[in-house]
Amino acid sequence: MNAVHNKVLVVDDDSDLARAYARMLREAGYAAATSGNGRDAINSLGGNDYDCVVSDIAMPGMSGLQLLKRVRENDRDLPVVLITGDPDVETAIEAVDYGAFKYLTKPVEPSALIQTVRQAVQIYQLARLRREAWSLTDTPQSDVSDLSARFDRALATMWPAFQPVVAVADRSLYAYEALLRSDEKSLPHPGAVLDAAQQLDRLCEVGQRMRERAVDRLGSVDSNCDLFLNLHPTDLMDPMLLHPNAPHMAIANRVVLEITERASIAGISDVASRIRWLREAGFRIAVDDLGAGYAGLASFVQLEPDLVKLDMCLIRDVHKNATKQRLVRSMTQVCADMGLLVVAEGVETPDERDALVELGCDLLQGYLFGKPQRELLKPVWG
Repeated sequence: MNAVHNKVLVVDDDSDLARAYARMLREAGYAAATSGNGRDAINSLGGNDYDCVVSDIAMPGMSGLQLLKRVRENDRDLPVVLITGDPDVETAIEAVDYGAFKYLTKPVEPSALIQTVRQAVQIYQLARLRREAWSLTDTPQSDVSDLSARFDRALATMWPAFQPVVAVADRSLYAYEALLRSDEKSLPHPGAVLDAAQQLDRLCEVGQRMRERAVDRLGSVDSNCDLFLNLHPTDLMDPMLLHPNAPHMAIANRVVLEITERASIAGISDVASRIRWLREAGFRIAVDDLGAGYAGLASFVQLEPDLVKLDMCLIRDVHKNATKQRLVRSMTQVCADMGLLVVAEGVETPDERDALVELGCDLLQGYLFGKPQRELLKPVWG
């Protein structure tokens, strides 16, 4: 990606600061323009093809949050980076609710600003490509019917593959995670099933079927063993998630609901209330894929997790990488201070395992301890 072709709009009523940010970005190769208020920014966005917006929050007239809302009315993907000199939780939550890409606090280091804009532009490019690809799926009804039939077969043959989660303290089985599998060959992996479900607006059916079948199998396991179930953010809107007759409700105190950081919760209304209802029913909450997805602040503020799962991108070859070790150690220390358990997933070698134990992880998961299987197999330490 050549940054010189990417356009960034900097919005700040402090003209000196706006020019300073723009200068930083130009030195990094971006085509940066400035605007002194939100209304002028909206006009500029209407006539130009920008790849990112960097805006102050506290501005007279239209604030940065109001600008963000206006942007979202016209473009759900254009990344908006919000900057504030007076951070607070309420503003952060509102920023995430309307899909802010990042929430930065002043003073902003040039390297942090440039890195954030670089990530934002890259993700926006992917979003554009995704929209282009999705336009190709606007196909005749016969193709939609075919996809629906294939998804029906996937749903009918769906089954949970169980992978053990091991406690570091005594090397014992802590839980199983139920992972989506299906025997429908035309949708050969979980991503294909979920993509089909999303296209057909049937994501909740996947969650319902997986919860039902996973809980049915867990009945034969020691009651001290917990169950990790994955939730797509869309599942939070599913009335069956808290239906009293839903099978997982009977073992709520043994269930950890994993909400991935790879999918944004920004489009889900009243997340805090939904999470509170799940807690009151007895469920625990985990943030999955930490380090690979959306803003960690948003997930922690809105989900208030009991556990966090470190993404395997941080785990792979952690014993060889000092930067990964520093990040994992910092995360485990912060989580320990907050009373959160840390799960390292994707552990494949004894060297990775030993490094993660030394770095303070509480729970470990990966091929080293057991591959996902139909059967509920006991883990090995490796």
